[in-house]
Amino acid sequence: MSPTLQGIGGTAQHARDLVKFLKEKGHTVDVMSSENTFTIPIKKLKNPSFLVSSFLKTKFMKKYDIVHAQHPMAALAMRGVSGKKVLTIHGVYSEQVGMLHGSSSSKMSAKYEKSAVEWADAVTAGSSEAYDHYSKMNSKVRFIPNAIDMDSLPPGSDTRYEKQVVFAGRLSREKGILTVLEAAKSLPGDIHLIIIGTGPEEGQVVEATKNSENIHYIGYQPKEKTIPLIRGSSVLIQPSLAEGISATLLEAMACRVPVIATDIGGNRQLFTHGKTGILIPPEDPDLLLKEIVDLMGDGEKRRRIADAAYEEVQKYGWKSVGQMYLEVYESLLK
Repeated sequence: MSPTLQGIGGTAQHARDLVKFLKEKGHTVDVMSSENTFTIPIKKLKNPSFLVSSFLKTKFMKKYDIVHAQHPMAALAMRGVSGKKVLTIHGVYSEQVGMLHGSSSSKMSAKYEKSAVEWADAVTAGSSEAYDHYSKMNSKVRFIPNAIDMDSLPPGSDTRYEKQVVFAGRLSREKGILTVLEAAKSLPGDIHLIIIGTGPEEGQVVEATKNSENIHYIGYQPKEKTIPLIRGSSVLIQPSLAEGISATLLEAMACRVPVIATDIGGNRQLFTHGKTGILIPPEDPDLLLKEIVDLMGDGEKRRRIADAAYEEVQKYGWKSVGQMYLEVYESLLK
């Protein structure tokens, strides 16, 4: 169960890859997501409508051995299906809601996530930050990181500019796009920034391209086009305000593209500053700009960081991470 199974978002990608892994291991898997469940396609209503409609849909579902929810929004539906229940939370849900919708919504979501953890027989957290947060609520929380299917990454390299920097993700404040746009105002003319994605701050992104010849917004792109653009870039930037183990960052590491990210959450697990990536404080456009310019001007440093990150990302393959999930399932079924 996942609010979505399509798109470039980390939860959707993780759910897709887990389904693929389980099927390859010979398991029968049914999927519930917004692609086959009614939702209201309006901002702030899509996830709540999925929560309600997916729960109603469970009234007609059979009994399963394992019911696995990939997000707190799928937890109510998980509760309604017979079977051992697993809840995966990729970041600290209430904090993410607070960044998007304010303190009142954060308080409500904190109460809901506490209930969601109680409904599950096992909870997995995708970052050490999320593990620390949820393990205080319940002892049944385990750390299982997000994973990447490196063998399925689309081939090819799309380099459109000699000095190419890429941002790929949701165009929202918590993903750091406003920091990106502020830094881009002073980006040297020979460094070109490609922005991939959609989201609530799309209007500001479009406006920024009108005033600059080296900011290029290309909207949402399927994975078959996004990965070559990442691989063809010299640097990927993701100055998020909150993050678990980001699928986009794992992909950049697997593509041997050095990353500039914020010193938060799961990023601290993925990167050692100066060795496997560059870490900066959140909402610091001046430092982001400085690190972009410095890294773009030092090819040897880029290669060194990219090679070290490629070695690090091998720990996050589905062969090992998928086995962790199987061990959780088997422990519940004994």
